[in-house]
Amino acid sequence: MVSTPTIGVLALQGDVREHLVALAAADATARPVRRPEELAEVDGLVIPGGESTTMSKLAVVFGMLEPLRERVRSGMPVYGTCAGMIMLADKILDGREDQETLGGIDMIVRRNAFGRQNESFEASVAMSGVEGGPVEGVFIRAPWVESTGADVEVLAVHEGHTVAVRQANVLATSFHPELTGDHRVHGLFVDMVRAARG
Repeated sequence: MVSTPTIGVLALQGDVREHLVALAAADATARPVRRPEELAEVDGLVIPGGESTTMSKLAVVFGMLEPLRERVRSGMPVYGTCAGMIMLADKILDGREDQETLGGIDMIVRRNAFGRQNESFEASVAMSGVEGGPVEGVFIRAPWVESTGADVEVLAVHEGHTVAVRQANVLATSFHPELTGDHRVHGLFVDMVRAARG
């Protein structure tokens, strides 16, 4: 019997509840994380969609920025969706001057690349590592990945743009699988957390 991993959802801003539901459906114990001591208790972390500049500011205010960077550097599995993808990028295009990221994936991400809120859309996305056919991607002011380093695995492309990547224990998607009721992407991440725990 494999023990159930405990996975946090960074609860500073964004669609936290939906990720908690999706993680629970994928057989993880899910809990919100707002403080460094809560971060220290989880085996993995989801960084939700929301507003990346607001999220980076709140991470500074809550004293979470350096603890988050430290956990990412030390190999804790992390999954970022939409704004979470931006937070995990080493470099951002069209970001604010003072915008901080956690890093973790050797990629350059363009904010709001697929357009503004009123240009949001859904699309079927074939994603390697996820069995059972394409996943339904919800793209809301979504970023895309402009370029990746040699160690980054591209997992999905939509209309010629990279929309899902993985580097070691860090996973990121431009889209929101937590909004669809299909928990396979979260299942992939839960498996990554289990593997990292050995």
